Amino acid sequence: MDKRLKIYLDTSVPNFLFADDAPEKMEITRDLFENFLKLSIYRTFISPVVIAEIEETKDVRRKEMLLKVFTDYPIDILDYSESEEIEIQELANKYLEEKIIPEKKMADAYHIAISVIKEIDYLVSWNYKHLANINKENKIRIINLELGYRHDLRIITPLELVDYEN
Repeated sequence: MDKRLKIYLDTSVPNFLFADDAPEKMEITRDLFENFLKLSIYRTFISPVVIAEIEETKDVRRKEMLLKVFTDYPIDILDYSESEEIEIQELANKYLEEKIIPEKKMADAYHIAISVIKEIDYLVSWNYKHLANINKENKIRIINLELGYRHDLRIITPLELVDYEN
């Protein structure tokens, strides 16, 4: 049995590999990819939602660079059954109904729901406003428990995964 932690990267994480305007976050993100993901320290996943968001990138060169990340590193694309897809959609809609995630940020609700349904340990994001935020995490945990989801999803930044001691 694979005991590595399962992490899910939202779209913000690979984007910061190329964020020249945010050198500190870019450095932390590159460190995560080179010293942790490349070495398969974590079981790393994205979803078709991440791919769809990247496909919407207008800058063709940037889009190609972002998509190449998923072939350059050991990152798997989660797949889910039709029944899981319905469950993901219902849970994502619940986060919107409860106003935990704004309606305009449906993809963020999907990232959370996918992580919950697929029992991911850590949803990793640089999005402090809608995801990597203790207040949001607590509200999400309450909804999940009310709906019977017992898996404890944590929502963290890449900085929290860069463990220099191990």
